[in-house]
Amino acid sequence: MELYDLLSAESVIEKLNVASKKQALQEVARRAARVTGLEERAIFDTLLERERLGTTGVGKGIAIPHGKLAGLDRPYGIFARLTKPIDFDAIDDQPVDILFALLAPLDAGADHLKALARVSRLFRDRDMCEKLRGSDQADALYGLLTEPSTSASHAA
Repeated sequence: MELYDLLSAESVIEKLNVASKKQALQEVARRAARVTGLEERAIFDTLLERERLGTTGVGKGIAIPHGKLAGLDRPYGIFARLTKPIDFDAIDDQPVDILFALLAPLDAGADHLKALARVSRLFRDRDMCEKLRGSDQADALYGLLTEPSTSASHAA
């Protein structure tokens, strides 16, 4: 599974200006509702419930909130580049400035895990993270996120 399978140009938030984890999840849920056609509140509740199980702040300024929802026909991703880092209760106690939300159908099973693994691999690439942090143009971010990568195919 590649990121171009998960993202559309409308799925990219290039300058998310929020002050808290809750606000970030609300804004991501708002964009995800537009992209998926699902209720914003259902998306927010799903993401918040997952955070209650344990933080999705994976370290190095990155968070990957995720959840499964009824009514989706495939996995969806929402990428957000925050204008300023926020506390996300990350495992390394560092603030988060890159967020990638992953939403999957209730019955996604392995597809959900494959998508999560693919997103995690992307953000382990330090050069990619620097490029993403260095751009505040939605089309450039979308291009970076969806370009086929040779390292991604080797890491599978």
